[in-house]
Amino acid sequence: MPSIDLTGITAIDVHTHVHRSVRGDVQAASDSREDMGEYFGIGTMPRYTVPELADYYRQRGMACVTFTVDSISQTGEEPVPDNFEVADLAAEDADVVIPFASIDPARGAAGVRQARRLIADHGVRGFKFHPGTQAFYPNDRSAYPLYEVIAEHGLIALFHTGQTGVGAGTRGGGGIRLKYSNPLYLDDVAADFPDMDIILAHPSFPWQDVALSIAVHKPRVYIDLSGWSPKYFPPLLVQYAGSLLRHKVLFGTDFPVITPERWIRDFEGLAIKPEVRPLIMKDNAARLLGLAPD
Repeated sequence: MPSIDLTGITAIDVHTHVHRSVRGDVQAASDSREDMGEYFGIGTMPRYTVPELADYYRQRGMACVTFTVDSISQTGEEPVPDNFEVADLAAEDADVVIPFASIDPARGAAGVRQARRLIADHGVRGFKFHPGTQAFYPNDRSAYPLYEVIAEHGLIALFHTGQTGVGAGTRGGGGIRLKYSNPLYLDDVAADFPDMDIILAHPSFPWQDVALSIAVHKPRVYIDLSGWSPKYFPPLLVQYAGSLLRHKVLFGTDFPVITPERWIRDFEGLAIKPEVRPLIMKDNAARLLGLAPD
């Protein structure tokens, strides 16, 4: 269990990425680093190791969830860093970093075995899925053995939803099909795994109303606000975040493409009640991640 002192941090960012190994290896060119940087208006996207990420968030008095993305069925490449490096290095910075893993459902039984090892021996607290880059519908029964492991251990499944910056603006969108990231497919998952916590990552453009509906209807479905500057949030998302879903909406940036400073600056301009802001920034995530009592 992460040893995070909640009194010593101001926020928990539930959505950050690491793209570089401490060995010096980086994700291959197929991860569209330049395309992602252009899409988010930051130039060449920086790559962080887990220790560098920990230092970054520690200096800002924040904690974070981090992960890589495994899309081996589409890229033919192992993720860099791999899940084991992320988990083991996060354990060395457990005061600020919470490790999630990412396993492409196409790995089948081998992926299930890896998930069990990562949980039992390496302390991961959840799993990240990216249906667009992994090219699967979240309610495809081939992914259910992975969900069964996650649910069995009381962990969290986090799914990319909506449009993605991966491949955006490139020829054919880099081959990424947005249909896989419609959050409606996760309504099936939430019904079939009613005791598994699910995070719908990002404002789910163009299916935002669908995501809000699912989060209202299914008790264990949450929404993280990563990947968008808050100044671009649709009004209905802002309304629900401050009212019906005030206990189920989570601060997230998608760092390094959006920094916490930029996100928080823009969040301050939203019509969110002062008493709701701490819930979004820290308290909801602390409860979901088991760092604070329900």
